Amino acid sequence: MYVPAHFAPDDESVHELLADHGAADLVTATPDGLVATILPFVYDQEHGRLLGHLARNNDHWRRSVIGDALVILRGPDSYITPSWYASKAEHGRVVPTWNYLTAHVYGTMTVHDDPDWVADVVRRLTDHHEAGRPEPWSVDDAPEKFFRGQLRAIVGIEITIKRIEAKFKLSQNRPAADIDGVIRGLRQSGDESGATAVENHRP
Repeated sequence: MYVPAHFAPDDESVHELLADHGAADLVTATPDGLVATILPFVYDQEHGRLLGHLARNNDHWRRSVIGDALVILRGPDSYITPSWYASKAEHGRVVPTWNYLTAHVYGTMTVHDDPDWVADVVRRLTDHHEAGRPEPWSVDDAPEKFFRGQLRAIVGIEITIKRIEAKFKLSQNRPAADIDGVIRGLRQSGDESGATAVENHRP
């Protein structure tokens, strides 16, 4: 990944993205070519791994992996119009761009077809995404027999992390007045998460 110095995040920011991201893309090279599946992961920082699951009927997990697996995780992303820049009024030498947070995680993929291992991952994912809700749903809210039946329809995926390449492109290369304009413009257009990301990572 091409990462100019002003878009290189610190380690803490990368760990925050890994811990709190949307659905990610799992990409592997196989003898039949590239295969990709979108799915959520939970980040186990202590053991340096990403944990998730695939539908048993999705043959991605059955295909031999050549080399490392790649997981592409993302944070907020936003179109940035040059109309928000103070520089536009000053000299007009501005162009549109796109702001985003992303991490490319490379590692060894291991498939787990053990119901107890998969149940633990489902609980972790559920607890993570239900946290903070007024009435969080728990795996224990479902009948045990039903839950166990659902587990038979999925297999677990573990990515043991070897390296991470991350890029937080959030207008850090613009003058302060332009950054202020981006934050204001994103908020006015209803993109609070994009505005907060720029605000939290301004130089």
